[in-house]
Amino acid sequence: MPELPEVEVIARGLGATLVGRVVSDVEPVDSTRLSEAADTLVPKVLGGVVVGVRRRAKVLLVDLSDGAALAFHLKMTGRVVHGPMRPVERHDRTRFILDDGSLLCFADMRRFGYVRAFGPGELAHWDFLHRVGPEPLETDAAMLAGQVLTRAGRIKALLLDQAVVAGVGNIYADESLFRAGIHPQARGNRLGPALAERLFAHLQDVLRQAIAENGSSIRDYVNASGDAGAFQNSFAVYGRQGLPCAACGTTLASTKVAGRTSTFCPRCQQRR
Repeated sequence: MPELPEVEVIARGLGATLVGRVVSDVEPVDSTRLSEAADTLVPKVLGGVVVGVRRRAKVLLVDLSDGAALAFHLKMTGRVVHGPMRPVERHDRTRFILDDGSLLCFADMRRFGYVRAFGPGELAHWDFLHRVGPEPLETDAAMLAGQVLTRAGRIKALLLDQAVVAGVGNIYADESLFRAGIHPQARGNRLGPALAERLFAHLQDVLRQAIAENGSSIRDYVNASGDAGAFQNSFAVYGRQGLPCAACGTTLASTKVAGRTSTFCPRCQQRR
């Protein structure tokens, strides 16, 4: 699933090419189950001018004139790509035709993602956005630490909880826990302020590095231009179970936390 860095990279790419463009037509090719129906989506966006593109948590937001907005949640295999007009392809779900003849396409192979439109002022009342926690790159590490220090849950599960911190998924949770030397099953309220703050400082570093490297491409992720990311080449633990730790040579192990596989180094991330 695209996480914060991937969605941020897409938002920045689209922001560079979409602002000022007008939505001149919409082709609701084959909407996903959670996407908004065409008969209500199209009237909200048709004729709208793109005034900005941004991210909140793992959601891509395209702001339109008069306060309308498009929201894309990519889930596991969703893509939002802006480029030259092309024929409809197999996994296209909704296609937005722009005034310069270019195409903004939402495609999704596994159909778990969705696109929704919000009329003027409606986005501010979307329950989904009210439930997500603070943005990790816009919040002080000490304040983020306070989000976990009073919780008894396992720290990996807390990092994945979008109500605790926004936008973090399996990849960046594993990588930041490794850099901080914290076992994924450690309890949040057992970390102590110094270690918890250290964790979130490393999380911020990991996220910034991933954004600079265009995100992580495991299978399906591409940026707004259709190009793959490179941060997967920097993985220290994610997806490397059974391989030697790059820091100490110990064989990397894995465990399940919150139903997700968590890869870690038994030596560098000992349980305290």
